[in-house]
Amino acid sequence: MLKHIALILGSLLIMSTETAAAEADPENTLLLDLKDGQVKIKLMPDIAPNHVERIKKLTREGFYDGIIWHRVIDGFMAQTGDPTGTGMGGSEDPDLKAEFNDYNFGRGTIGAARSQDPNSANSQWFICFDDCSFLNNQYTVWGQVIDGMEHVDAIERGEPPANPDKIVKMQVAADVQAEAAE
Repeated sequence: MLKHIALILGSLLIMSTETAAAEADPENTLLLDLKDGQVKIKLMPDIAPNHVERIKKLTREGFYDGIIWHRVIDGFMAQTGDPTGTGMGGSEDPDLKAEFNDYNFGRGTIGAARSQDPNSANSQWFICFDDCSFLNNQYTVWGQVIDGMEHVDAIERGEPPANPDKIVKMQVAADVQAEAAE
């Protein structure tokens, strides 16, 4: 019993430390506003610097605001980032080279979507609903949901969804803090 309580307390401490660490670095935290609420995403520039740089650039340009979730598979993932809404589009920026890493594709992990070519990621990305470890070392992980996963779970399912949800707004937390300070 004491061991069980110690494990629970240790897990809570780890979760609060992760959240505090992400909030301590607002330059590497995304705020993703969905219809049901806000999702906080920890960016991982240490393992995918070029992908994180691209996501922040496009976010700051407002690229993702209003884009639909065009492929949402129950038990797998929700995909977005295509301005055409078809799954075939991307930004005007050149494609990125893969930055495969050892981070596990678990629940809430975010990866760069791509074609069959490992070096074809551009602006599309996905959030895993469940364990997707079969994607490990095949797709670039660049982020992790640290708060608000219940809002991701509420995204309308379908390939494509009949009535797709949209990204209401996506921002870098540092920019929101700077605006609030003005």
